[in-house]
Amino acid sequence: MQRAVAGELDRIAPVIDDLGERFAAAGHELALVGGPVRDAMLGRHHNDLDFTTSARPDQTERLLKSWGDATWDMGRAFGTIGCRKGPWVVEVTTYRSEAYDPSSRKPDVEFGDDLVGDLGRRDFTVNAMAVRVPGREVEDPYGGVVDLAHRVLRTPGRPEDSFSDDPLRMMRAARFAAQLGFAVDPSVVAAMTAMADRISIISAERVRDELVKLVCAPYPRLGLSLLVSTGLAAHVLPELPALALERDEHHRHKDVYEHTLTVLEQAIDLEDRLGGEPDFVSRFAALMHDVGKPRTRRFVDDGTVTFHHHDVVGAKLTRKRMKALRFSNDEIDAVCKLVELHLRFHGYGSGEWTDSAVRRYVRDAGDQLDRLHVLTRADCTTRNQRKADRLRRTYDELEERIARLSEQEELASIRPDLDGNEIMAILGIGPGREVGQAYQHLLELRMDRGPMSEDEARAELLAWWAARSD
Repeated sequence: MQRAVAGELDRIAPVIDDLGERFAAAGHELALVGGPVRDAMLGRHHNDLDFTTSARPDQTERLLKSWGDATWDMGRAFGTIGCRKGPWVVEVTTYRSEAYDPSSRKPDVEFGDDLVGDLGRRDFTVNAMAVRVPGREVEDPYGGVVDLAHRVLRTPGRPEDSFSDDPLRMMRAARFAAQLGFAVDPSVVAAMTAMADRISIISAERVRDELVKLVCAPYPRLGLSLLVSTGLAAHVLPELPALALERDEHHRHKDVYEHTLTVLEQAIDLEDRLGGEPDFVSRFAALMHDVGKPRTRRFVDDGTVTFHHHDVVGAKLTRKRMKALRFSNDEIDAVCKLVELHLRFHGYGSGEWTDSAVRRYVRDAGDQLDRLHVLTRADCTTRNQRKADRLRRTYDELEERIARLSEQEELASIRPDLDGNEIMAILGIGPGREVGQAYQHLLELRMDRGPMSEDEARAELLAWWAARSD
């Protein structure tokens, strides 16, 4: 670990040594702190560097302006001044001592006077380590190095005090578990469970941002399971614990909650189809794809269980939850489309797809087709290997059909064979509802039959218009 830290400090020496000397010359302390120190010990590299200092924001801003390429002060109210220099992004924050009013979403910020006091107000011991610069002296007053070695998350002080000050730290515990693959100390879990309802004072935007980081982490199951077991999920994503349906006495249906986490992990395994980077939309769609099941579950007389229309109900629940969490409209539309379409493949039997069905599948998926491929494949969690192999082969065949038809017909941009202006000219009508109805009729024909010549399309349009007039 010492070698890893020394190597990383040598790599970032152009920043930490130069900046440390500038602050020291001005009579101020400066220390690299938090994530960059933690990740240096884990052998990970950072170009975004966080520092803490005895300097006040105005003093920090003057020093950074004379050093960096650009500065910004959006975090001035919290004591933070940002700076960019070449490939490095630097944020320097004045030593802080802050506490939340129990009913407030925002902290009352007070500046502190020493590094150890500043470290004591941080969320977890592994983030409460610092390296003084330019001397490179490590400060670890709360045992972060030991916790890092043991791969455990603890708070510097009592977790109840930490979470009372900033309840979002409870979600950060789940997020760091998902990012680092660490266990969470039992005292922290107990405090999260007892104080879960405190998360309600945190803004939807801050909750959303933590949730996105958790879902996009390497081990999201760890974080999500912690949110569910502590009761936090009941406040921030209640659709997830609702999936833990009581089992019927004959055990005729899957554990929907465990199935969902498995689908999420299998979707992650398929992300190379989407470029290889964590893809929030496909991951969140996997997490939400079955949230309609609790609302639609019905027991049939023979003991079987049905979830009719859970795809449609699930899409509506997903939209409502994402709006409450202040996601963008584009993200909401993308995730909800995937949730609503995740059963479409299974509605076409064992592969007897017509060209019309393939066209409609592509049209309805739109720009989410690649993600729909991932979700549909990930949703196969059967332990029956023969069934799994059959589903995989059937979907392989569907993708091959899509590829062939796409080459022939440009499926991604299917349009009727006549546009609106041509429809109006042929029928001798002006803009209005009839034009849209005619357009939709020709689009349906295009889906069913494939491309038509202009004469064929004209004849079909006139026949439709004559039948309508009758």
